Amino acid sequence: MHDVHLRVGTFTPSLLIHVARGDGVLRRAGLEVEECSVASSPAQFLSLEAGELDLALTSPDNVLAYRFLSQNPLNRNLPVEILCAIDRGLGLSLVLGPSVGSVEEVRGAVVGVDVAQSGFAFIAYELLERAGLAPGEYVVEALGSTPRRASALIAGDCAATVLNAGNELRAVGAECTVVSEVTLIGPYLGTVVAALASDDPRVDESRRRFTDALLETARDVVERRRDAQVVDAAVSLLGLDEVQARAHLERMTSRVTGLVPDGFVDRASMATLVQLRRRYVPTTELDSILDSLGDVVNRRALA
Repeated sequence: MHDVHLRVGTFTPSLLIHVARGDGVLRRAGLEVEECSVASSPAQFLSLEAGELDLALTSPDNVLAYRFLSQNPLNRNLPVEILCAIDRGLGLSLVLGPSVGSVEEVRGAVVGVDVAQSGFAFIAYELLERAGLAPGEYVVEALGSTPRRASALIAGDCAATVLNAGNELRAVGAECTVVSEVTLIGPYLGTVVAALASDDPRVDESRRRFTDALLETARDVVERRRDAQVVDAAVSLLGLDEVQARAHLERMTSRVTGLVPDGFVDRASMATLVQLRRRYVPTTELDSILDSLGDVVNRRALA
């Protein structure tokens, strides 16, 4: 088995990649993984298209948008596919800024999103609406990736946003307030491994080795065999304190919000994404997506 160099685009540093590297799982799989920080989902998919990234850890909603919908941020479709599921949101929550006392105070203020018509943005709209604030009653501003939005929220550049993967804990540590979580909406997938479709067996093999390595590590984390490594990584990579890092570990090991150790993409969670898009950006292009999951989800990951 020869060594392969893979470039993986992430929004928030991946604790799974970090632990898999530290435990030698990636090395035993013959992989050298370079994690590349991306500023936004359009930037991530542009880099995939240009060959600057081999793989992306991203929202499955992004994959649906760029694969099936004409009105996506790039205004063109890409042959992207989901290789496996990674997590169920990792604490994805609607969070208010330090000086914002209630959702009512978000009225007329800025709500930060990655891009206005993306999966996490729809979560923000839905959780705000359930809290009594309808679309149009606040200003939507594209502020980029989750860590960037967390910094903007803490700095007072937006009144509310949705955060996860430890960013919500960092924000709470800076006197921000969690209003509600994505678990109110229904079954959900927060992160998947995605890539451009390939017919090269060598590329497929390297991708399989990567997803297998991540899922092996995910199983170890869920079965609580990597607590110390996860906590240390949450402190060093995410800037959390010890208490916050342990809270993040609990999110990662939760069956409701945490890692997906079998990597399966379930229809119910994908239906949640489609329903949110249908609610906030209706289009007939959504009608056939759930019947086309076999075209966009790798057969090894299709539940």
